Amino acid sequence: MAEPVPVRLAYGETGLDVEFPADRTTVVRPEYHPGLADEAAALRAALREPVAGPPLRDRVRPGQTVAVSVCDSTRPQPRHLMIPALLAELDGIVDLADVVLLVATGTHRANTDAELRAMFGDEVVDAVRIVNHDSRDRESLVWCGRHGKDVPVWLHREWVEADVRITTGFVEPHFFAGFSGGPKLVAPGLAALETVLTLHDAARIAHPSATWGVTEGNPVHDDVRAIAEGTGVDLAFDVLLNREHRIVEALAGDLLPMHRAACRAAQRLAMRPVPAAFDVVVTTNSGYPLDQNLYQAVKGMSAAAEVVRPGGLIVCAAECRDGFPDHGSFREVLASAASPEELLADIEARERTVPDQWQVQIQAKIQSRARVAVHSAHLGPAELRSAHLEHCADVGATVRDALAADPAARVCVLPEGPQTIPYLATERK
Repeated sequence: MAEPVPVRLAYGETGLDVEFPADRTTVVRPEYHPGLADEAAALRAALREPVAGPPLRDRVRPGQTVAVSVCDSTRPQPRHLMIPALLAELDGIVDLADVVLLVATGTHRANTDAELRAMFGDEVVDAVRIVNHDSRDRESLVWCGRHGKDVPVWLHREWVEADVRITTGFVEPHFFAGFSGGPKLVAPGLAALETVLTLHDAARIAHPSATWGVTEGNPVHDDVRAIAEGTGVDLAFDVLLNREHRIVEALAGDLLPMHRAACRAAQRLAMRPVPAAFDVVVTTNSGYPLDQNLYQAVKGMSAAAEVVRPGGLIVCAAECRDGFPDHGSFREVLASAASPEELLADIEARERTVPDQWQVQIQAKIQSRARVAVHSAHLGPAELRSAHLEHCADVGATVRDALAADPAARVCVLPEGPQTIPYLATERK
């Protein structure tokens, strides 16, 4: 076997160094751009020179209330930079007492005070009211009618009742919604559980266009877009990030044209063609905070599934310090059937979606195509077996064993996980 090539996998906060054989390994990374020299200036420029529509200050009048939707702690959004830039532009027009930051948790748990301070910084937390969205709290939700393909829509009351609504986030390819950011900060971000379950039902998730990098004709994104457009967003503010989670581009403006421009830029940065499928694909979930649990790590597995051969092996390195996690029904649903194939059949037979079903459906679909082994510091062999996954104690050794079993086998490595989406050059993208 040829001399090894060292690769640092994005894993937890420190990374994981692994050696792979140079003559049998293809490493696929996103197009790298260094972080902007003056990120704050770029954020201000985006708000003052939007992609479409007037500058932020021309969209707001004195005395109005402002609701700002932001990503939760499982996303590496640079809130500590974006929110101060936003508040600075509103200064002199809007009183801080009339501003609320809504953490768009979707169906995730609420963020703790310590997490909020890490996300925003003490100055913002102490000056601005911050509310964790709760998709199960009916008192905090308002009926907004049916949108898209008959989606029943309830949204957070403070969002609906605000005079000015602003989404903030970051844009990258998404494993079934096409791309993140933009309209996703309304629904599922600030939506009721019933709304999210409809958006993520078995039929939408199973649709062939519900995948990385596809927005038009994607039934999930089509409905997400229809909800945001139908209920109203006054300004959308997104960034693109590199692997160090530094800002490489900032965009703001009217929701749909801004998000289309951001998606085009994200596609150029993150999507890479490969000539053929691989026998082994090593992936990550882009490190902390994205690899906090197995639920999130399905995204890294999904990126790998794009280019693994049927019956091949996916090795996912994800720290999973938060376990499956313990909250929600993900673990319970995963363990509810004897095999991935039985899980898929059970999901397809259900009349209604249950929480976390969509993540289970995607994981089961991946596992029906290939073996999946997980390297985690916090999930052991028995726990992973309960989820129909294999345990990987050593990524390098697991790959060497797989290659030794087949002299013609080749390995693809995605060090940044779903920040790079490989695809077969002969296919659609």
